Amino acid sequence: MPTGTEAAVARENLVLEITRVFDAPRELLFTVWSRPEHIVRWWGPEGFRLSHCEMDFREGGNWRFCMSRPGRDHWIHGTYHEIRRPDRLSFTYINDADGHNMLVEIDFIDLGEQTEMRFRQWEFMNVAERNGHRFGWTSTFDILDSYLKTGDRKGD
Repeated sequence: MPTGTEAAVARENLVLEITRVFDAPRELLFTVWSRPEHIVRWWGPEGFRLSHCEMDFREGGNWRFCMSRPGRDHWIHGTYHEIRRPDRLSFTYINDADGHNMLVEIDFIDLGEQTEMRFRQWEFMNVAERNGHRFGWTSTFDILDSYLKTGDRKGD
């Protein structure tokens, strides 16, 4: 049986944390997380696109997305828990394939014309699953960074 310290370290390994600075004001970064016309342009790792996007962007509202690539659909959904524009967003993240329920918290830190985004997702079933999500989110945030630089955002 693990000691309290060993159990705490093991649980810590099931948390994904990514901190990234975007060249965009905090309000804009929050907006592209909050509106479907933006989400469909950047959500999903390289090679995927959102083929389905439902968002009821309010606390207690649900979201449901399908990330697709040829031959594969990956359905995910959740519920928005906390929406504090423009500095905090939290929601559940559930993979339809396994039903595993995780929490995502995002803090948007104002740096003037830039925004530091602190992303945290947990608790993963295992380290391999966490590492797979690290790859997926890092790729997704690369696409988000490119999208923010395009200036091709209607209704910002």
